[in-house]
This record gives sequence, C-alpha cells and structure tokens, in this order.
Amino acid sequence: MSTGRAVWVKVRASEAERAEWHAKARSAGLTLSDLVRRAVDRTRTWTVPHAEVERERTQQVARVGNNLNQIARWANTHKEAVEAVEVIGHLIAIKREMAALSPPENTEDDAR
Repeated sequence: MSTGRAVWVKVRASEAERAEWHAKARSAGLTLSDLVRRAVDRTRTWTVPHAEVERERTQQVARVGNNLNQIARWANTHKEAVEAVEVIGHLIAIKREMAALSPPENTEDDAR
C-alpha cells in the first residue's frame, strides 16, 4: 500500500505514545504509517473561509446576546409589570433557540 512513497514525515512523541500508536496499528492490522495516514486523512481542518464564517457567526451571536442582556435587565427592573412576565417568557424561548444553534460538543466522531 505504500508504493511510491519516498518522503519521510517526522513526528516527535514520547516512548509511551509511540508504543500506544504501534499497539493500535497492530490491533487494526496496519503498519504505523498506514494508521497515521488514515487518521490524518480523516481529520478535518478549518480553512480560512471557514474561520471567517465562524468569526462572523460568533460576532452575530454576541450582538444578539448583548441585546438579550439589555432586555433581561429591563425585565428584572420592572418585575411587577405584566409585560415583564411576558418578556421573560420570550427570553426563555430565545435562550432555548440559541442553545439549539450552538455547535455540539466535540466528540471522537467529529474528528472523522
């Protein structure tokens, strides 16, 4: 499987890491080179356009958060008003929607 590969890529690792990687490769029936190659091929990285999109998304979410904080401050100041109870209900609904927009926590599957 490694025909035509003449270039070496060196990676520093501890003895324990090296032993663990070799054990993983053996258990998968692969050489260490094939294991690393497959792992790197499955790894997704951010390109500059993705980073810019994420940066813009983060700024937009921050703006929404600032507005929500101002509304929440008003609602907490005017708790006796019936409108404040309604506003708080809407804030809770918005909070749930914002939570649904958040990216999921990183898992091992995300790296594939």
